[in-house]
Amino acid sequence: MAGDIERIKTQEAELVFDRFDEAVAFEIGSAIRERALREDLPIIVDIRTFDRPLFYAAMPGSNASNPDWARRKINVVKRYLKSTYRLVLEQNRPDRTFKVGEGLDIADYVLAGGGFPVRVKGAGVIGVIAVSGLPEREDHNVVVAALAAYLGHSAEALALPPLEAAA
Repeated sequence: MAGDIERIKTQEAELVFDRFDEAVAFEIGSAIRERALREDLPIIVDIRTFDRPLFYAAMPGSNASNPDWARRKINVVKRYLKSTYRLVLEQNRPDRTFKVGEGLDIADYVLAGGGFPVRVKGAGVIGVIAVSGLPEREDHNVVVAALAAYLGHSAEALALPPLEAAA
């Protein structure tokens, strides 16, 4: 999985916006929503800057816990300015909690993939795109595929390999 961490670092470095606003959030969120409808993905998508929400959609099959998972993923991205799946792999903690010394309450922070930083050239990380409802690697891949498509990158070149290939 060390290769996955490097690939995610590449994703974070390449999936950078020239600008990010309400219209961009709506376009990316709508693309994720359309994919979810097409593929019957039971997810929620939450896109926000660190000061306010910009896009939210809940798909058929999602449940009441998905928004809370997304909220906790958003908090993790805000604190560490990294993809939550990258942190899952770096921390390698099956209990989904951060080390006690981090001082992070499990009610507000979770080690689970699906939160991805919104990075803007010249500004840094200003927000997050969170998906919840699929296995965490798939949540992560849904966000990366949407960002790659929007930013004109090859989704295939940036995607994490299937788990069988990664093992």
